[in-house]
Amino acid sequence: MKKDFYEILGISKNASEAEIKKAYRKKAIEFHPDKNPGNKEAEEKFKEAAEAYEVLSDANKKAKYDQYGHQAFDGGGGFQGGGMNMDDIFSQFGDIFGGGGFGGFGGGGGQRRVKGSNLRIKVKLTLEEIANGVEKKVKVKRKIQAQGVSYKTCSTCNGQGQVMRVTNTILGRMQSASTCPTCGGAGQILDKKPANADSQGMILEDETVSIKIPAGVVDGMQLKVSNKGNDAPGNGIPGDLIVAIEEVEHEFLKREGENLHYDLYISFSEAVLGVSKDIEAVNGKVRIKLEEGIQSGKILRLKGKGVPSVNSYGTGDLLVHVNVWTPKTLNKDQKQFFESNLENENFIPHPEKSDKSFFEKVKDMFS
Repeated sequence: MKKDFYEILGISKNASEAEIKKAYRKKAIEFHPDKNPGNKEAEEKFKEAAEAYEVLSDANKKAKYDQYGHQAFDGGGGFQGGGMNMDDIFSQFGDIFGGGGFGGFGGGGGQRRVKGSNLRIKVKLTLEEIANGVEKKVKVKRKIQAQGVSYKTCSTCNGQGQVMRVTNTILGRMQSASTCPTCGGAGQILDKKPANADSQGMILEDETVSIKIPAGVVDGMQLKVSNKGNDAPGNGIPGDLIVAIEEVEHEFLKREGENLHYDLYISFSEAVLGVSKDIEAVNGKVRIKLEEGIQSGKILRLKGKGVPSVNSYGTGDLLVHVNVWTPKTLNKDQKQFFESNLENENFIPHPEKSDKSFFEKVKDMFS
């Protein structure tokens, strides 16, 4: 089971952006591989800290993590909220350490590997697919390195991807690093390219990507498939495929978090006599029995017939809202029957204490 991201960085959930960055920098320095050569435990802690920072430093990712936990970013089958490799981690250092490497450390050999751009797609899911989890195969147009393309070391930065500048200040000589303007940080520039390749030696190619989507995802949630974005020039690493979830509205069921709502309409006769009804559930029909004299507005709760939690916290319920349908037109005999019972004791409302008001029912639904 993964550790809590806030616990990894040693901060509270109310930590500011600056506090998050400061906490990550402290952990990164403490567990950096160059300071702990051969120490696998330190390397794992280094990766954990980087994964925590990747999520908590992004307002959207942080909000999803606070609501859904690790499952919002790790649904299995290639989805990662982190799962970062060393190249991903070192690519963060420009932001954390002022754009110039990592203090005095080597930064994984000194050469940064540029990451390709991410691709974004939208996947529509039915309520049934959301409730059960699903594997989708989608066709994606990716930029990949063309066959026969070759690169050479950038002479401006000597393959480092960065150029160092020394400036004189009142405090003395200060050294800073910035992305190489010639190679864009790749450390390599195009040497030879086929005629059909672009200026970076890339071509567009269709690829079918298999996406395993965990049960319980919500509309608007974004999942990540690592290394299925565009390739990067030279020895760079591919970007990621960002998958946005779009929930298709169900014909009968309304979703509210993990719970589902179903409006059941019955006739006055069925309400009086009682009846068995087939209810539309997310995994097929469910038969329920309505007692004699059931009241309109009654809510029946079917435990575990809702949607699983994306964070594995159980499954919601199906709430059946009973609505007694009042006939709008009556024939002569039917009208006489009801007129003759206007003063009948059985037809006069006698709500009991157990018959909750509408507001009490709403309160119960959200409690």
